[in-house]
Amino acid sequence: MPDLNALEQYLPLIIDYGTKLFLALVIFYVGRFVVARLVAVVQRVMLARQMDETLVKFLCSILNWVGLLFVVIAALSQVGINTTSLVALLGAAGLAIGLSLQNSLGNFAAGVMLIIFKPFVKGNFIDAGGAMGTVDSIGIFTTVMTTPDNKEIIIPNGAVIGGNITNFSARPTRRVDMVFGISYGDDLREAKTILEEIIAADERVLSEPAPVITVGSLGDSSVNFLVRPWANAADYWGVLWDTTETVKLRFDEAGITIPFPQMEVHLPQPAETKENA
Repeated sequence: MPDLNALEQYLPLIIDYGTKLFLALVIFYVGRFVVARLVAVVQRVMLARQMDETLVKFLCSILNWVGLLFVVIAALSQVGINTTSLVALLGAAGLAIGLSLQNSLGNFAAGVMLIIFKPFVKGNFIDAGGAMGTVDSIGIFTTVMTTPDNKEIIIPNGAVIGGNITNFSARPTRRVDMVFGISYGDDLREAKTILEEIIAADERVLSEPAPVITVGSLGDSSVNFLVRPWANAADYWGVLWDTTETVKLRFDEAGITIPFPQMEVHLPQPAETKENA
């Protein structure tokens, strides 16, 4: 009989804790299901708005963990555990982690801005973060580029967003800026005619906007022509290099010289030398 009395004495307590434990399990499993459905809906909405897939996965992962954290806290609270201190502990831990990872968080924020505002996309040739190359990937924390000599550069997104970004692939056409100098004694009109013929003969040069060929300045040792044709972005380097080579060959054939830098030095005569003269 003492066993029955003990059972009768603890039965309400067992039922109470059993009920709380059952409700906590229900809260946990139902809450996990609700969080999963909510994350799936948010993911579909963001993908429907054509947001970057990498950013969508990262944000959904954060939303999933935050939701599960609230579910666990609610389940523990149902069991009777005081979650106030737990929440305070998690808050303090989050603050400490945030302070220790502030540079990484800055790179993360910069990565989000790059993905949302898209100043460049994969495959663009850019100059950013102190490096120049073709964009291979835009991650949450870093941007990966390949240089023209096939080197891989990994740049923190904070460095990319914190400076000027030059996107050479943003426009379908580019202007090729070149300067050619001739001697003061050469025929100015003949040199200009040769430059016009070279530009007109290149099929890669666009007719609109019209190329500019004009005398840009009278330098210390040369008359400088500005040659500025327009070409498709993919033809930029070809037009630049081929035109430079052709100009040199045509100028050589016509006897037009591209002068070296020169300087005239005038030495004043001493006063005694002038009197003797």
